[in-house]
Amino acid sequence: MSIVTLVSGGLDSTLVACLAKEAGNPQHPLFIDYGQRSKEKELDACRRAMALIGLGSPEVAELSGFGKLVRSGLTDRGLRVLEDAYTPGRNMLFLLAGAAYAERLGAEAVAIGLLHDQTCIFDDQRLDFLNAAEGLLKMAIGRPIEIITPLKEFYKRDVVELAEQKGLTGTYSCHLGEDTPCGKCIACLEYRFGD
Repeated sequence: MSIVTLVSGGLDSTLVACLAKEAGNPQHPLFIDYGQRSKEKELDACRRAMALIGLGSPEVAELSGFGKLVRSGLTDRGLRVLEDAYTPGRNMLFLLAGAAYAERLGAEAVAIGLLHDQTCIFDDQRLDFLNAAEGLLKMAIGRPIEIITPLKEFYKRDVVELAEQKGLTGTYSCHLGEDTPCGKCIACLEYRFGD
């Protein structure tokens, strides 16, 4: 099965790409520039991660104008990165871009690195959203595009353990995009297992 893998430079999507590579699936990594504050750090990490696992440099979808249309601390430096983290339509944008790219390439699926529903903060991370999105994508694209979520039964601790076993390093997940992760945004807080 040929897959468009949505990659961000973070640990979850890097692990998804690694697992697809190990399974022998032809894949096409796609990085989405949605106007996120952390774009440069994410893209640098993404390019390094794809090279580490033996994939080519990701295709970059230049959709940065989306970040100007929504109210989100992930795209607007004037908002709070934690309290204003919700980014309306972000995962639908990712899936639509991935499915459109899959249609162009003749790929059958889009892979996204979402974790267990119990860890979800926003509705567009849940299985019911993904099931509905798959139906919408079929209508939007004109043929079925499967949404693959290989980490949907994982918690962050599971991701970290498996990524360590596979030697995945150098990923970047902070929403602020600074050299040193802030430790306060949603992406950073996911790594605080004992708190």
